[in-house]
Amino acid sequence: MRANIKRGELTRVVIVGGGLGGLRLAMSLKKTNFQVVLIDKNNYNQFPPLIYQVASAGLEPSNISFPFRRLLQNKKNFYFRMGTVLSIDSAEKAVHTTFGVVHYDYLVLAAGATTNFFGNSNVEANVLPMKTVTESMRLRNTIFENLERAEIEDKEERRQAYMNVVVVGGGPSGVEISGALADMRKMVVPRDYPELDASKLHIYLVDSGDRLIKGMAEKSSSRALYDLQSMGVDVILNTRVTDYKNGVVQLSDGREIPAKTVVWVSGIKANTIEGLTPESQGHANRIVTDRYCEVKGMENIYAIGDCSIMEGDPEYPMGHPQLAQVALQQADLVSKNIRLLEKGEQPKMFRYKNLGCMATIGRRKAVVEIGKFKFGGFFAWILWLVVHIRSILGVKNKASVFANWMWNYVNYTQSLRLILKIGK
Repeated sequence: MRANIKRGELTRVVIVGGGLGGLRLAMSLKKTNFQVVLIDKNNYNQFPPLIYQVASAGLEPSNISFPFRRLLQNKKNFYFRMGTVLSIDSAEKAVHTTFGVVHYDYLVLAAGATTNFFGNSNVEANVLPMKTVTESMRLRNTIFENLERAEIEDKEERRQAYMNVVVVGGGPSGVEISGALADMRKMVVPRDYPELDASKLHIYLVDSGDRLIKGMAEKSSSRALYDLQSMGVDVILNTRVTDYKNGVVQLSDGREIPAKTVVWVSGIKANTIEGLTPESQGHANRIVTDRYCEVKGMENIYAIGDCSIMEGDPEYPMGHPQLAQVALQQADLVSKNIRLLEKGEQPKMFRYKNLGCMATIGRRKAVVEIGKFKFGGFFAWILWLVVHIRSILGVKNKASVFANWMWNYVNYTQSLRLILKIGK
């Protein structure tokens, strides 16, 4: 197969990964005289902050996804190719992909990250990650399949295992999915599964650290812990999951939890691409860059977002947090620098501007940090809703998400709780 893209005389920018950072970079180049090639393994962009709501049947997958080709319609010199980048040939200035070879003048790696199972093969084979829309659909199916099985199970011990949910990882994703499941236990299970005792749907949130959402202040962590516990989530801190086999979660303190649903959001590692220099390989596969986002030891190759880690910023000696705002700001910088370099001017260094962070905990509950202001509760939840509505791609998607949220708030009777499978 071939990429089937005419080379022409235009400077070509190849972007690997159409996540928040990669897509932001592509769209920022739409009014320039560059040829832009976007490569992604999917034909759509997904909005990671709301993936947990798909998993908990709060939203449809299409609500948080948007096709690349729709975004790139009528944009001259823009190309999208669906596939996977296998390796980089820096000498030839080309990437080898599943659909052929694509040459570049500038290459930007924005391939994101994947779930880190820390080398535990049993965990990797049996738990449910929640990084993509596809994985969230699998998790949604599993949750409702296990509730169906619990209704027809005669043995109490096995029924309880179907009704136990263990969430591993106390970051924003773990807190959000735990809160969503707690809301489901309160609002959905008594209506849809009246034969089940909803109080026996146990939700465990396990984290190896001493507090939740370590990327936020201790005040926000304490608020998140209080809210989750008030919602009936069993939060277990300073404890690792050491194994998961035969349907039993094993903890580092010796406890065992029989559970058929285990959600793993404990860590991430960068997606790897062959052909990078050894000195550019950092912690958890992250690609080491300088202050200009250029990959260490390589020319005209940049890395942004979750797949990268920047050296040399005195304010972030361990690298910037793997947050959406970092990826978006790095995309803006790389776009500006490519244009400067083409004009023969000096590029600019990256300086991260922390715009704050937030996490929703459940119905009318969230924590928000903006500068010196740290607060939680109903107003934080409203602010979280507004920020995320603004960030979703497509007017129709914005309207659909808003309508679903309002409907859920009023009566929580939306008909999204479908078990959808491919094949027989």
